[in-house]
Amino acid sequence: MKIFGFEKLNVWQKSRALSVFVYKLTSHFPAEEKFGLTSQMRRCAISIASNISEGTGRHTNKDQARFTEIAYGSTLELLNQSIISNDLGFLKNEDYTIIRTQITEVTAMLDGLRKSQLKN
Repeated sequence: MKIFGFEKLNVWQKSRALSVFVYKLTSHFPAEEKFGLTSQMRRCAISIASNISEGTGRHTNKDQARFTEIAYGSTLELLNQSIISNDLGFLKNEDYTIIRTQITEVTAMLDGLRKSQLKN
């Protein structure tokens, strides 16, 4: 089976793990949030990994960097929703700490990826 370039990126692997974690966390959210925070957080998390992978298929470094910027924005959006979810009591403090740590790591990696894409 062919392994694509994005699958080798640590930032994609971390964002994939973040997506899985978000799905598990939001499965415990109140039912009335199914089309609210649950859906929004899941879409953000998936968007991070998806934009990283899509960007690797672009031919110019500028295009690749743009998709990395979009992934970065989705990561910050997920952080905002995590903060609000914690404020509402949907996330336990320990889960909030874990997700915030993961988001911090992914954003740092995305920033480094973007900088390397713009150098080339």
